[in-house]
Amino acid sequence: MIRVHVICEGQTEEMFVNELLQPVFMHKGIWLVPALVGKPGHKGGNFKFERLKSDVENRLLQEKTAYCTTFFDFYGLPQRFPGKNDVDESADVAEKASVMKAKMTDELTRLLGQDAMRRFIPYVQMYEFEALLFSDPDALARGVDMPGIAQKLTAIRDDFPSPEHINNSPNTAPSKRLEQLIFGYEKPLMGSIAALEVGLNAMREKCALFDGWLKELEAIPGVGG
Repeated sequence: MIRVHVICEGQTEEMFVNELLQPVFMHKGIWLVPALVGKPGHKGGNFKFERLKSDVENRLLQEKTAYCTTFFDFYGLPQRFPGKNDVDESADVAEKASVMKAKMTDELTRLLGQDAMRRFIPYVQMYEFEALLFSDPDALARGVDMPGIAQKLTAIRDDFPSPEHINNSPNTAPSKRLEQLIFGYEKPLMGSIAALEVGLNAMREKCALFDGWLKELEAIPGVGG
């Protein structure tokens, strides 16, 4: 069984790994170990590069055969985070994600060395975790127990090439759109329930960047089919 540490931004991402990813990847010979970024007791958010560096270093250097990956949102990252401002805002999400991963990996490699970083698989969610929920608007509506908003959710999804393209701004990011439709939207609870309802298959089908990350994990040397 290959261990992969998943450094998560918050409790919702941690739950997502445990509830949706873990059952699938266990059958492939991969044990995903999610943990919130930063010191014990941290409850998510404020994804600073310094915290990430410390967590990656601890996991890759303490376990010489384990891998490490990341699961955090592009939206809301500090402006100083490597790669955050290296691409024009009008660039496609794939380019933004690629540059972010490259810059982040380059800086970690400079600090930690090439050998350890061979077991690092970078990932950044474009633009936000909630984008994955738009993979199936009907299921999302059921998941938050508001089937009446399914049509509005579908209209939002249909305005973009994919759920991962849904806007990166304080007013139009995926979570902000949900907050406008769902009074009292709470990410840890509602986001988790909705994710279970939408399901991993729909997310992989509709979100190419997310699917690409999972394929990288599945391609780790020594992993069974």
